[in-house]
Amino acid sequence: MSAILVINSGSSSLKYSLIDVEREDELASGLIERIGQESSPVSHTVRPVADAYAVPTMLEATYRDERSIPDHEAAFEVMREQFAAHGPSLDAHPPVAVGHRVVHGGARFYAPTLIDADVERQIGELAVLAPLHNPANLAGIRAARAVFDAVPHVAVFDTAFHQTLPPAAYTYAIDAQLAAEHRVRRYGFHGTSHQYVSEAAARFLGRDLGELRQLVFHLGNGASVTAIDGGRSVETSMGLTPLEGLVMGTRSGDLDPAALVHLSRRAGYTIDDLDALLNTRSGLAGLAGRSDMRDILAGVEAGDEAAVLAFDVYVHRLRAYAGAYIAQLGGVDVISFTAGVGENAAPVRAAAMSTLGFAGVELDRERNAARERGIRVISSDSSRVAVLVVPTDEELQIARQTAELL
Repeated sequence: MSAILVINSGSSSLKYSLIDVEREDELASGLIERIGQESSPVSHTVRPVADAYAVPTMLEATYRDERSIPDHEAAFEVMREQFAAHGPSLDAHPPVAVGHRVVHGGARFYAPTLIDADVERQIGELAVLAPLHNPANLAGIRAARAVFDAVPHVAVFDTAFHQTLPPAAYTYAIDAQLAAEHRVRRYGFHGTSHQYVSEAAARFLGRDLGELRQLVFHLGNGASVTAIDGGRSVETSMGLTPLEGLVMGTRSGDLDPAALVHLSRRAGYTIDDLDALLNTRSGLAGLAGRSDMRDILAGVEAGDEAAVLAFDVYVHRLRAYAGAYIAQLGGVDVISFTAGVGENAAPVRAAAMSTLGFAGVELDRERNAARERGIRVISSDSSRVAVLVVPTDEELQIARQTAELL
């Protein structure tokens, strides 16, 4: 077996996948949550694969547990226990490499990178730009390198795909010297997902990636849209941090910066207060008290005014970005929706696309409403623009990039 272990280490969670890179099959995956808290839920899923992998069942099975897990090092030991107990055995079939998701690579990292002590140090230094993400990513890297010390470890950065942004797109119009000194510019995020989806869309349509102008809407609890020209990111909605851009579950997205000055002066908000407000008490949660789009849609159906307004604000921002990015591209050939909201919320897709007829977009109502799995077309046969739902697979993309580097 030629498998790569993919690690996504959060501040209090560890998500993992074991992927056969030759067949591009996910053999097993798992999630360990609430690390460092009193009780940590553990789930491990084994998927049907060929007998050669020595998996104890040919049916997909999920095993659940709950225990106290104090830190990421302990979480890795629990992960190894899950593989040993439920398969595939990492002792019998050790991974050939470990691929790590790292949120912020700044301007330093523009491609998958072999991890050594110096790369660890630089990821730590970049924590100033992603204080909620990079320290957690780094904790996972250190724990994994201690456990799997005989194989290469590769960092795949969320920001790397957006290193092709032109200066006009990534530059903020503030004092240039101050911006350079403190690395204040737009970096973009969700790059691994945007790259995977744009490449999958081109393959699905049988089109040359280099000839396509694409918009990819990654709509989950965090949300972003990227304009992709010939396979290259040329504009994206997130900026210095994942806060800029679209309305999200708990994040505000675009906001007049003077509003923060106003709240500081008039309401006495500190920097930490403002940070908490924009990241945890804004977006859908701030508008309607609910951060999950399923709850918002249920509220819309029930006639809840706050939910209706939240939905309208959310969609208004999607349309605004779609129009702006189509203008930047000079037209669009493919629009794809991905992630939890993008893949499952048909009313969001319909509302977001409803005003884009001028650009050649025409949805098919029945196709859009159909609840099907896998990549699919939701535009009409007469639409000049292909509109797709493309399930993202960031873990597979990380495994691919790790294999390509090695």
